[in-house]
Amino acid sequence: MPLSKLFSVLVAIYLIVFAAPAVAAPLSKYADVNGVKIHYLTEGKGPAIILLHGYAETSHMWLPLIGKLATNHTVIAPDLRGFGDSATPKDGYTKKVMAQDIHALATSLGVTSANVVGHDIGLMVAYAYAAQYPAEVKSVVLMDAFLPGVGDWTNVWLLRDLWHFHFYGPTPLALVDGRERIYFEHFWNDFAADPKHSVPEADRVFYAKAYGKPGHMAAGFEVFRAFEQDAKDFAEFAKTPLPMPMMVLSGEKAGGQFLIDQGKLVDPDVEGHIIKGSGHWLMEEAPDQVIPLLVAFLNK
Repeated sequence: MPLSKLFSVLVAIYLIVFAAPAVAAPLSKYADVNGVKIHYLTEGKGPAIILLHGYAETSHMWLPLIGKLATNHTVIAPDLRGFGDSATPKDGYTKKVMAQDIHALATSLGVTSANVVGHDIGLMVAYAYAAQYPAEVKSVVLMDAFLPGVGDWTNVWLLRDLWHFHFYGPTPLALVDGRERIYFEHFWNDFAADPKHSVPEADRVFYAKAYGKPGHMAAGFEVFRAFEQDAKDFAEFAKTPLPMPMMVLSGEKAGGQFLIDQGKLVDPDVEGHIIKGSGHWLMEEAPDQVIPLLVAFLNK
């Protein structure tokens, strides 16, 4: 290689490694709230935004969004009970109780008003949060899944593979022990519009390791087993319309219009968007559509 070209390469490497501005990572913290230790990521200052992850993921899913919101908000992204680095109690997996965890976390941080965002299971927790603490929620965002107990909820895309909602107990746990990655490939691949443009490989490794820790698969199964009680709780919540604005994001190749229609059954002020070409994994499959919509709505 000519010396002049070698020098140019070395200068480029130096600028990337040493001269490029460092991107601050969110702080990783813990709080003992509502009888459970909750791990959470946080960054920024200003009005609070709470980001709630779904199944087969953790708070890690929000990393591409946190920095964009933290410029003028305090962003809080917890691991729900039983997930990530949070504790794994044997019970408490109704979305009503899981929302109480997050509210207790917010209270411990001095947050009395927040925008609440949830994807998948997280959207159920977000709705339960907004329904239980409406005076403390400025807006709520629901991202591709469904609300148990609201409208014709049993006729929903995510219920086409009903087996995994009844997959719990000693035998399923034995079957997935050490095979967590195989189990989650079903979700990451089959719920995506294109398995090759779904959850990235590095994230799949991260999540499989997180769910492989003791108690985490059992906790995830309990989240599904609680749907029957969630449906009862949500049917009761839905009797009182939410008073805050709601945005619904739903994948064109996943939930489609269904979640938007459900949102309108529980909130009179709904802004709905179908994410073109996307399956269930909105943040990973269509970040160029989803992140601008979230930032614009949450900055209102």
